[in-house]
Amino acid sequence: MKRRDFLALGVSAAALAHTQRSGATQPLTPDAVHPGVWKFTYGTPEAITPVRTRHYGPATAGLAALPRVDVCPVNVSARTSRRGTLVTIPLQPHELVYGLGLQMQSFIQRGLKKTLRVNADPEIDSGDSHAPVPFYVTTRGYGVLIDTARYATFYCGNKPRKIARGADASGERSPEVTADALPAAYRRFRFGQPSEVMIEVPRVEGVEVYVFGGPTLRLATQRYNLFAGGGALPPRWGLGVWYRVERDFSQQDVLALASDFRSRKIPCDVLGLEPGWQTHAYSCSYKWSDRFPSPGDMIQTLGRDHFRLNLWEHAFTHPSSAIYDALFPHSADYEVWDGIVPDFLTADARRIFSEYHAREHVAIGVSGYKLDECDNSDFTRNWSFPEVSRFPSGADGEQMHSLFGLRYQDTIQGIFDQRKQRTYGLVRSSQALAAPYPYVLYSDLYDHTTFVRSIAHASFSGLLWTPEVRDASSDEDLIRRVQAVVFSPMALINAWYIKNPPWKQIDRDANNKGELAENWERLEQTCRSALELRMRFLPLIHAAFVRYHREGLPPFRALVMDYPDDPQTWAIDDQYVVGNDVIVAPVVAGHAQRSVYLPAGDWFDFWSGARYAGGRSITMDVPLEQVPLFARAGALLPLADVTTHTDDPGAWALTVLVCGDGSVATSIFEDDDGLPAGLTEVHLTWDASTGRGTVERSREHRGRRYNVSAWRPLAARG
Repeated sequence: MKRRDFLALGVSAAALAHTQRSGATQPLTPDAVHPGVWKFTYGTPEAITPVRTRHYGPATAGLAALPRVDVCPVNVSARTSRRGTLVTIPLQPHELVYGLGLQMQSFIQRGLKKTLRVNADPEIDSGDSHAPVPFYVTTRGYGVLIDTARYATFYCGNKPRKIARGADASGERSPEVTADALPAAYRRFRFGQPSEVMIEVPRVEGVEVYVFGGPTLRLATQRYNLFAGGGALPPRWGLGVWYRVERDFSQQDVLALASDFRSRKIPCDVLGLEPGWQTHAYSCSYKWSDRFPSPGDMIQTLGRDHFRLNLWEHAFTHPSSAIYDALFPHSADYEVWDGIVPDFLTADARRIFSEYHAREHVAIGVSGYKLDECDNSDFTRNWSFPEVSRFPSGADGEQMHSLFGLRYQDTIQGIFDQRKQRTYGLVRSSQALAAPYPYVLYSDLYDHTTFVRSIAHASFSGLLWTPEVRDASSDEDLIRRVQAVVFSPMALINAWYIKNPPWKQIDRDANNKGELAENWERLEQTCRSALELRMRFLPLIHAAFVRYHREGLPPFRALVMDYPDDPQTWAIDDQYVVGNDVIVAPVVAGHAQRSVYLPAGDWFDFWSGARYAGGRSITMDVPLEQVPLFARAGALLPLADVTTHTDDPGAWALTVLVCGDGSVATSIFEDDDGLPAGLTEVHLTWDASTGRGTVERSREHRGRRYNVSAWRPLAARG
């Protein structure tokens, strides 16, 4: 190389370095990494990020099967300052933003500022969350993932730059789409103006940004979930009803409750033990306490009556634990509740932790876990490890808080993956690329409106959420909560602080004294009917999870995901789509009526059979024993017989409801619950001219097979 060329190269490099230090914004060039997925790289990204520590690779076959997108749909720019790295992405007028993880206090994110911190107590709309995910999607039909484990701040528009006096501002504003497109509260966010999303990633010298093409919001979400590895596919028993017992129950108490459920025909597939099953719970020993003298025998007894067992725990390890000494060198420098914090970013910590659980729990029949307290309350309640913590992997406390829930899931999930066994469980924290993990989020917050919103909102970020039922303020409140939870990823009654089921006594103190309500059997019957509805819809819900697994399509999702061109759906956060053809509109206690928006097309009321034209809202009475359900005209709804558990042969006996002309064929799936799943597609079609239905299988299936006993029209009664 000539000397002057070398000097010129050196001057250019120095100029680039100066440009980055001085804060000049640089347009970035995308690299295509998968069909419809682009990566932008700026500066020197950190080594510890969600993508760089992932344990599941992209679902390449699923990505290749989506509609082709040849051009990256959005430009990305970045610059560095003393604060870190700032990424800038434009927003068009009326381009709405959704996602950023489990944002329990808001639905539309455009116009808001969110700092994505893991926090167990997300009571204000600041960005704090059990599962903050630096990913968003927009109504223009693309998604953006900022690959960072830092507490990034997202300014989602509404931060106008100054304009010089007299400058031409024409073309920078557009009228509202319609006068009633959005609630008045959103008008202050300047949705009609062009803007930008600014993402500030603190204390880093570079970052990688992934963009997911659509061309629709729904397809962009699917592409993100497939990039994560494809959606989780729970075993069929995981989609039945769950019940978590009081924290201090003994082995005898658990068996007595199981017997009572079967005798009273309460649907239930999974019983969960809370902290009292261990010798020490805060922090954890993971040893069976004296309350469970023969856990293996108990699990076998429960299994004969078709119950699975799930164990509560958290990762902070007590000195009395058999794995404490082995984990000690593979843990952080600060304790939590007198226990060490394993570094699940290291293979050694994952191996020590998982091998013990496999030997002491899973080998005797434990079916899964509830992974609690892996979120962070250092901000609000002064527990968990501090941000200044150091881990053997090189992570600091901030990075580990962001990734702790995911890597904890890796550790436990590895047990079941090695055994080629499907599981389903619960987790209190997650982050980006969580779609493949069969773990459902929950919260100690308990506002029912917030819980319903979270079902819809979780769909934007590859998360599963349960609005679990604990107690209630009234009989009506309990019924409405049960109705909502049966149409969610996990139908969970969490009675960890009451000795008797909530339908026997909603008053907590009286319940724990054994004082049952006078009308408890009537309330039990109404709750039982709601739980039976879950069992009837199980074939449809299972099929929705198969599509999540294969296509990345969330099984429960916001209306705007399917209807982004309909402004009336943009702000709807209290109803959602289940599968392909059903809309659920849960009711909150205190309302004898509610408004339901039906998108374009005709829809059938599940209960009355009445037909409604879509593209409008209807106001309807909501009887206490019913949750509003609407089926798309032309759909086929395969409903199972009512059973108390998913092993019952009746769970495979179907009645297919024909909605209108039944012209929309549907598929459900026979499943062997293995890993990988042995799935047989069962294709259902209806010929309105002959009044006959047909059933076709993709292959011969070994094991339980669906049997259609009847085809019935869903028509107006009377």
